[in-house]
Amino acid sequence: MAAVLKSPLADLADLADLADLADLAEPAATAAHDHRALRFLTAGSVDDGKSTLIGRLLYDSRAILADQLHQLAERAGGEPIDLSLLTDGLEAEREQGITIDVAYRYFATRRRKFIIADAPGHEQYTRNMVTAAAGSDAAVVLVDITKLDWASGAPALLPQTRRHALLAQLLRVPSIVFAVNKLDAVSDPQAAFDATRQALIAFVAEAGIEALAGIVPVSALRGDNVAFAPGVGDAWSDWYRGPSLLQVLEGLPTAREQVQGALLLPVQYVARDEAGDEAQGSGHQPRVLWGRIAHGQVRVGDAVQVFPSGELAQVAQLRRAGSPVAGAQAGESAGVVLDRQLDISRGDWLASPGSLVPSLRFEATLAWLDTEPAVPGRKYWLRHGNRWVQGRIAAIAHRLDIHSLQAQDAQSLSVNEIGRVVIELQAALPLQAYADNRVGGALIVVDPASNRTSGALLVGARA
Repeated sequence: MAAVLKSPLADLADLADLADLADLAEPAATAAHDHRALRFLTAGSVDDGKSTLIGRLLYDSRAILADQLHQLAERAGGEPIDLSLLTDGLEAEREQGITIDVAYRYFATRRRKFIIADAPGHEQYTRNMVTAAAGSDAAVVLVDITKLDWASGAPALLPQTRRHALLAQLLRVPSIVFAVNKLDAVSDPQAAFDATRQALIAFVAEAGIEALAGIVPVSALRGDNVAFAPGVGDAWSDWYRGPSLLQVLEGLPTAREQVQGALLLPVQYVARDEAGDEAQGSGHQPRVLWGRIAHGQVRVGDAVQVFPSGELAQVAQLRRAGSPVAGAQAGESAGVVLDRQLDISRGDWLASPGSLVPSLRFEATLAWLDTEPAVPGRKYWLRHGNRWVQGRIAAIAHRLDIHSLQAQDAQSLSVNEIGRVVIELQAALPLQAYADNRVGGALIVVDPASNRTSGALLVGARA
């Protein structure tokens, strides 16, 4: 269900009909064709039940060791086990009953393996959610039904629910699933779910979220519709006939890199091949340029261009896991040996000749994560791939109001705000649009004084 990214900052005139989105919101219980491990995160507002949901998935899939269950039972003292403790491992998290850092857990079913990232819900930890979303195949955004005025028929979603869904869309997470939680705590779960579902469909249409993979009712505390769909006589079985949340996740695709098109490889490490090269004489140790291919493919004999120098060379040899190979493609880590000696180091890029044009000025969407606001003129360190350069915010075009989803004039961006900016660099970078490639089009912004990660930049176009 991966789709071309459409930013919430874009024109909303050509969004899909609500009727079309209503069809998408009904998840289909189809057999999974993609058997690779699915990386997904849970997101949403604070106390929506993210940690409890993950604990329930681990418990129902029998991924908890006996000694862990024994410790939880002892801690509960005869009360029901607190499943959130399976992910909230920091002492401060257990004391406050909140999630602070991203917690990763692993489990498997007969159909698939999963890697879960439990992201914090508090606004001050939004940067942790962005970190988890950047490498995820799917996002499960929880909606706490007890916090919404569903009886009015048109409940307003919480700001953090909207923010996390927008960030997942901006970061091109291929699939977004909304899990309407705590339906066991309301008097009329069917009416509550129907009203919230309509509110989510309207929000998805207004925001241009094209990665919607389903809207599912759940009760993480009680286990309703989390791992197992309702059967005859079960809770909600008289009004919900769809798959469980786990069944939806089992059928989602993983993010696949584009293997067709121009090569793009960020150099991560330069090493000498200790085995040498007998063809070039005893004692010769060629330099191997190691990195994970972000786009396209490469074969021995291909011409490549080095950035930022612009030098041209030919691929003489390729390595994978230390062994010679004839070719490699996107998603694989490879070592490239060139036919000539060039000054190449960590942070450089290898690409197909003529496919990249280095830029000193570009437009981007900026998700600001620092408590100190982003202001035009201030200099920051920017990381693109493995290269660090200095840059500054030349202008702020506008910011996105997450409530109205309209662009507003802005002179600065505060913490957790999303805006459109113009960036000027001290040294040119071979940038790509983020919509085309998540590696070539993403940068992180770091405060040079505090070394805090201040923001995430998603490249739009050259300015």
